[in-house]
Amino acid sequence: MDYKTLDVELKDNILKVTLNRPNDANSISLPLAKELMDLFTRECENPEIRAVVLTGAGKLFCAGGDLETMLAQGENTKVFLRELTSYLHAAVARMSVMNAPVIAAVNGTAAGAGMALACAADLAICEESSRFVLAYTKVGLVMDGSSSWYLPRIVGLRRAMELALDNRMLSSQEALDWGIINRIAPDGEVVDHAMEWAKQLANGPTGSFGVVKNMLRQSLQTDLDRQLEVESMLMSAAAESDDGQEGMRAFFEKRPPNFKGS
Repeated sequence: MDYKTLDVELKDNILKVTLNRPNDANSISLPLAKELMDLFTRECENPEIRAVVLTGAGKLFCAGGDLETMLAQGENTKVFLRELTSYLHAAVARMSVMNAPVIAAVNGTAAGAGMALACAADLAICEESSRFVLAYTKVGLVMDGSSSWYLPRIVGLRRAMELALDNRMLSSQEALDWGIINRIAPDGEVVDHAMEWAKQLANGPTGSFGVVKNMLRQSLQTDLDRQLEVESMLMSAAAESDDGQEGMRAFFEKRPPNFKGS
């Protein structure tokens, strides 16, 4: 598929997705939202993909929504934003159900929907000079892109309130301390570090990764008894899988496992 606002590369089982509107700070336009939805719809069940890296072209990861285009809609603004967010949210939903781990490689600033995408990824790494800010209420808008769901679960309700109401900008170290990111890379090296991380994950048990991702998200909305039953059922199924069998054999044979992602 030939995309206009995304640069997409699949190599060595790693899908590298680059938001490619550098002259517009990689802001989320309607075409970009549509293409993200199309990409993750096409690829969310592709067994060849065993890790994903999401980054931005140029100096910024993503500055959020395309406010200039939004403002230009006039009386059509409501319909326009319902359409744009529907595509963006479909992309986020499909990204979340991929077996392959999704790593956000945040170059520069992640603002608004850009910060939402970083939060929606399974893992995140940023540059030392990166900054994170919601900024929605600063311009009279409200959270989207899954940020109102993920952020309180990552940082807690009180801190999420501060970020949403006060529009506090976080440094890379603060984002690490608050759990928004997992690692910090030197400036200019974040994609390289993310790709190396993705390479490691791409050699892992992709099917198990997908199950664990779902288990952890589900655990936030269920009780202990139900979660224990889920663990029991899924553990027994994993033990029968090809990767489960391979992993256990490799352990006893004292060799690295050769996972196939199944």
